[in-house]
Amino acid sequence: MNRTQGYACLAAAMVLVGSTVVASKIIATGLPPFTATALRFALALPCFALLGWLAGMRLPRLSRHDWLLLAAQAAAGSVGYTTLLITGLGRTSAVDGGVILGTLPLVSAAIAIALLGERPGKATLLAIATAAAGVWLMTRGAAAPGAGSWVGNALVLGAVVCEGLFILLQKRLRVPLPPLALSTLMCAMGLAVCLPASLMEAPWTLALSAEALLAVAYYALVPTVAGFVLWYAGAQRVAGSEAALFTAIAPVSAVLLAALLLHESLSRHQLAGMACVLGAVLIQGRTRKPAPVNRD
Repeated sequence: MNRTQGYACLAAAMVLVGSTVVASKIIATGLPPFTATALRFALALPCFALLGWLAGMRLPRLSRHDWLLLAAQAAAGSVGYTTLLITGLGRTSAVDGGVILGTLPLVSAAIAIALLGERPGKATLLAIATAAAGVWLMTRGAAAPGAGSWVGNALVLGAVVCEGLFILLQKRLRVPLPPLALSTLMCAMGLAVCLPASLMEAPWTLALSAEALLAVAYYALVPTVAGFVLWYAGAQRVAGSEAALFTAIAPVSAVLLAALLLHESLSRHQLAGMACVLGAVLIQGRTRKPAPVNRD
């Protein structure tokens, strides 16, 4: 695979990541969040297990410390991210959700500064401030009556924070895990966390939406599994700084798909917010290597 094919794989992976916002918006209209998340993991887990078997995957010996960190990663980055994203998109537009999704690299940097004591450069501080301005613009321009959109945006941002915590916890592992092994474990542990909560939602008493079920199947099999394969196939062929720039495609994909598939309108505040977030990601992408994405 040459560099051009690597670029194509990275771009396709980020388009799929953006499409999860539209899928989550559809899921939010027909399934409770923990049930939807459990179904996602139940569908993705056999696929990752099969990929691992074909690749001869072996888990390294892990300490109790690392197992506890993996459990925390599953609770935050797998369950917390998906459930908050679905719940938030039930209260806000997919356009806003897509732009907020694009703040992940900046949120991860901010968490590292706050909790790990990393010293940010001027470019990182500028990127974080620019992304924050973009989110503020969207919240300021949220459609009336305002409260619902504000709460939804906050929940989606909470999902991004959960994903940022996942990245932070991954840095604390004493024995790094290969990406495929990590994704398989996150699916298995996420499913174990979700099952009791999904039973409390009593999904068998609900009129489940066929459209929402199809959206869950899409989320599990296409962005989660196929997106994982595409991202790592591409990331192995290009420099880290180059791969980082492709994360800017995810919010653009989410916004465009929301407009095309869900017929959501784009306000000037949303366009300005998206421009700020994209600018922030480009600034950040040129200053540090990307964290692994699309692993769960």
